[in-house]
Amino acid sequence: MASAGIIGVLPALLFLFYLVIAGLGLYALILFIKLARRGIEALDIYLRDNRGR
Repeated sequence: MASAGIIGVLPALLFLFYLVIAGLGLYALILFIKLARRGIEALDIYLRDNRGR
């Protein structure tokens, strides 16, 4: 009888795991976008500084 309770809780745990993974993926996407924007700004500064040479 105890195994039936575990089987009943399993979908809820998997859904919670899915939400955590989706949240981490969204957080990673936000960090990547911030990194890309900084990289583009750094490239713009580099090109602006070295254009006159």
